[in-house]
Amino acid sequence: MTVQSNEFAGLAALVTGAASGIGLATARLLAARGAQVAALDRVKPEPGAADGIYPVLADVTDDAAVRAAVAEAGRVLGGLDILVNNAGIGAAGTVEDNGDDEWHRVLDVNVLGIVRTTRAALPLLRQAARERGQAAIVNTCSVAAVAGLPQRALYSASKGAVYALTLAMAADHVAEGIRVNCVTPGTADTPWVSRLLDAAPDPAAERAALNARQPMGRLVSAGEVAAAIAYLASPLAGATTGTALAVDGGMQGLRLRPRPA
Repeated sequence: MTVQSNEFAGLAALVTGAASGIGLATARLLAARGAQVAALDRVKPEPGAADGIYPVLADVTDDAAVRAAVAEAGRVLGGLDILVNNAGIGAAGTVEDNGDDEWHRVLDVNVLGIVRTTRAALPLLRQAARERGQAAIVNTCSVAAVAGLPQRALYSASKGAVYALTLAMAADHVAEGIRVNCVTPGTADTPWVSRLLDAAPDPAAERAALNARQPMGRLVSAGEVAAAIAYLASPLAGATTGTALAVDGGMQGLRLRPRPA
């Protein structure tokens, strides 16, 4: 089957964490392929960055705000067929480097943020599935959920929970016609990673190390992750649920010999 550029025509999508990075790239790609898109974030995208995309403001740690934002998106778009749970934050350090407050904060955003947004969107997604045969949820996970990375204990724990939550949600909602999948990106060239690099003692050396960690020898682009999300969200992937799609430059599955010096 040939993928058409307007495969999302007539469908409505809500993308969280969509003011920049992977979320913004996803919102723009879905809109370019015909979807009506709302972008949920704590701030609006930069002027001109998300033309034609409807912004809704909410912090995913605030249940009332999330419910109001999802309801607003549903009213403006005329329903909701696709939810992309992309909002998330990072954390560095070993298991002893972050206090309880930071553990609660990261889990609140990365895990409970998905819970809150999905919980608010499910009535609209169920309606879409009844009317059009299916709806889709895509969660942004991470290779950190399935591969042990140094100095990422808290972040890895949160993304491991996202991976398990994705499978559980897929099992819970498959009979309703709602597909649930996730993407597991490697280190992506996003504003958050750029801030981490800028804070390193030697940003150039740190970037080189991150590039070398991925077998393809470079960071993943936000657009590449967005393309994987779009595949999982597409009606053309109607038989795909409970799947984690790696976009990690080979980190998860490849074991290469060291390159000659």
